[in-house]
Amino acid sequence: MTTPSAIPFSVLDLSPIPLGMCAGDAFQRSLELAQHAETWGYNRYWLAEHHNMTGIASAATSVLIGFIAGGTRHIRVGSGGIMLPNHAPLVIAEQFGTLESLYPGRIDLGLGRAPGTDQRTMMALRRDLRGDIDNFPRDVAELQQYFAEVQPGQPVQAVPGQGLHVPIWLLGSSLYSAQMAARMGLPFAFAAHFAPDMLFQALSLYRENFIPSAVLNAPYAMVCVNVIAADSERDARFLFTSMQQQFINLRRGQPGPLPAPVENIDALWSAGEQCGVEQSLRMSVVGDRQQVKQGLERLLRETQVDEVMVNGQIFDQQARLASFKTVIEISRELTLPERLG
Repeated sequence: MTTPSAIPFSVLDLSPIPLGMCAGDAFQRSLELAQHAETWGYNRYWLAEHHNMTGIASAATSVLIGFIAGGTRHIRVGSGGIMLPNHAPLVIAEQFGTLESLYPGRIDLGLGRAPGTDQRTMMALRRDLRGDIDNFPRDVAELQQYFAEVQPGQPVQAVPGQGLHVPIWLLGSSLYSAQMAARMGLPFAFAAHFAPDMLFQALSLYRENFIPSAVLNAPYAMVCVNVIAADSERDARFLFTSMQQQFINLRRGQPGPLPAPVENIDALWSAGEQCGVEQSLRMSVVGDRQQVKQGLERLLRETQVDEVMVNGQIFDQQARLASFKTVIEISRELTLPERLG
């Protein structure tokens, strides 16, 4: 027996800076995509924190979330994610408390455990690298306290933030955050768009070990994948070469602007680079409408996730918009086996 898919689809945006453009151009392109995504029916629009990446403009993630939320009306806007090791929990609570106060009921706080950058930049972001190796669980718990109701005698409050109950998600590409999200009863998002290796094990651990909480009585899992849709498979593969080049450059230690697509990606990478890039991007769904539909149905059948987040690093803005529009249209056509209990 099959049933129509009721799976929400959302957008992950790194606000890429295409070759020949600047951060201001990237922000306007992101706003345009967000406005269309809202009209088309996407559920969330998340932005990711990266630093010292000359091809990614979303470093000041909270500021950019405010820009996107201010240019839209009802779509949820949030972080995918804020890299909590880079920040004091109180600062993040105040920032997202401010966002929630400005745009009530629309803000998500997705948290990552990695610094989202290299060690030198990490040192530039933080004045003191000493202390515990991993403060992440403690910092998340502290954030939760700042969003909860004020307790009698509480010495430090997040203003704004206290009592606003901003939804917290844990993000990850390994097993650590899956286990922690299960233990804390929080929603969990897996970054299969660049690190798919532990996807199925992480989802299994999260579901099997989930403990109901005040915010969630059952596990809620989201997976982020790259999806590029075009009129033909050839066109989609052509668009995909921008992301492939981006990963080649990262592996070479030469991050830069989002490259223009090329006709022959094989001329640009070695056999080793090809193997590494294809491994990192193997959960990507790339093709024409029918191929993307089949790929998404397979993804949902295999993962049983509650929500899909779509990333698409596409050089040409019109092709980018067309791809996201096609994906949300396809999402309404999906038929799947009955969800497992």
